[in-house]
Amino acid sequence: MFSIFSARYRAQWLAGGPAGLRRDALAGLVGTFALIPEVIAFSFVAGVDPQVGLFASFVIGIVIAFAGGRPAMISGAAGSVALVVGALVHAHGLGYLLAATVLAGAIQIVFGLLRLDVLLHYVSRSVRTGFVNALAILIFSAQVPQIVGVDWHTWALIGLGLAIIYLVPRVTTAVPSPLVCIVVLTAITMAFPMPVRSIADLGRLPAGLPHFALPAVPFTLETLAIVAPYALAMAAVGLLESMMTAAVVDDLTETTSSKARECTGLGLANMAAGLFGGIAGCGMIGQTVGNVRYGGRGRLSTLVAGVALLVVLVPLRPIVAQVPVAALVAIMIMVSVATFSWGSLADLVRHPKVSGVVMLATVAVTVATHDLAAGVAIGVLLSGVFFAFKVKRMMRVTVSHEAASDTRVYTVAGQVFFASADAFAERFDLHETARRVRIDLTAAHLWDVTAVATLDDVVARLRRHGVEVDLVGLNHASATLLDRHAPDVRPARGTLAPA
Repeated sequence: MFSIFSARYRAQWLAGGPAGLRRDALAGLVGTFALIPEVIAFSFVAGVDPQVGLFASFVIGIVIAFAGGRPAMISGAAGSVALVVGALVHAHGLGYLLAATVLAGAIQIVFGLLRLDVLLHYVSRSVRTGFVNALAILIFSAQVPQIVGVDWHTWALIGLGLAIIYLVPRVTTAVPSPLVCIVVLTAITMAFPMPVRSIADLGRLPAGLPHFALPAVPFTLETLAIVAPYALAMAAVGLLESMMTAAVVDDLTETTSSKARECTGLGLANMAAGLFGGIAGCGMIGQTVGNVRYGGRGRLSTLVAGVALLVVLVPLRPIVAQVPVAALVAIMIMVSVATFSWGSLADLVRHPKVSGVVMLATVAVTVATHDLAAGVAIGVLLSGVFFAFKVKRMMRVTVSHEAASDTRVYTVAGQVFFASADAFAERFDLHETARRVRIDLTAAHLWDVTAVATLDDVVARLRRHGVEVDLVGLNHASATLLDRHAPDVRPARGTLAPA
């Protein structure tokens, strides 16, 4: 982790000089308006008042801008977390949700301090692509209720909004086109009243700033038993989505970021959110991609996205309330199109079929359950299974016979571990008729206790039948593992390959 006093940290605030600061500020404003509809919608999913989600996004945005590890990433009250806590709010109320939020933040801080972010390395590119594509589909599907059963005015505004978003950049990039879309469509609906939904129709907007307060719950072991499972689930889902979102931004910007710092930063942000009356949150890929697409590169864009939520909503609430939902729908459609990895469709033909299966399974499970953790878990599981089968096929045993010394030679090549151990054992004739057996492991590697136990069993059975067994070619790591867990397998004359 790097210090807040480091040159790199300062550069993340001043990325691109004055022009970069302007782009960050404008891109952050686009992120603010992209946050509003989803945060309000996700608040309803969690069963809480919309201002709970808006307060959370405000607090998280401020804290993560300073403490996070990935510049230009927008975090807020996300749907993946909202799906986890609905039952808790329904059964026990808002106070228990806030307590679970604080505990989830503490768990995330510990996760980051222990540098467990390395677990992300076990998530394959196919799973990441599936994660991104599933989110793009979910972002688009979230707009469907706003475009079904409406009159032509709404459709016309959405069409005009999309035209502005895609055509304005051909004229100028000084101002993000989504911001132009919001201003133009709001001006039209204010000048020519029409029967379309506005932000005011989505829920009650905050009338003031959030205030500090401890969760109104009894501080007992019974409370801990109630909130702990939900806190753990929120922490896991939040970390997963934030790290995956950070990885996506790394790819988009061709830069690197500190995932461990992002974990601790998210934990601090969620603890603060819970103490200021907000729900837990995490990185929001749709808003983040939109921020990056429109020039956001530094920490300022993250800060602006969070701060502008209340700066815009509280003093300018009467005006903001009149922003047509159609403008926000147009922005989110653009974000969903930009988020989807269209190249992955061609990759289904070019890449190995197992990669396509992993990607499609991740998408299918995520979209079907609206649970990012479930989708990624299935993807990682399938990746692991396919990898194990692939490595298993790479292990082979060839058999030869030296008539002069009546020695059967088993030459092993490849990786011997839990998935290939049974195939390894099946290659040996345990009723060997030769007087001596030599197992040549020069081109093999023993990876785990299962491999050692299998070799131990093979050697023991052969020796019980009076066969003299010798091991040769063990590399240093395999020999150390064997001597530690099965010291009687390798006799003194067994030789080691050079380390």
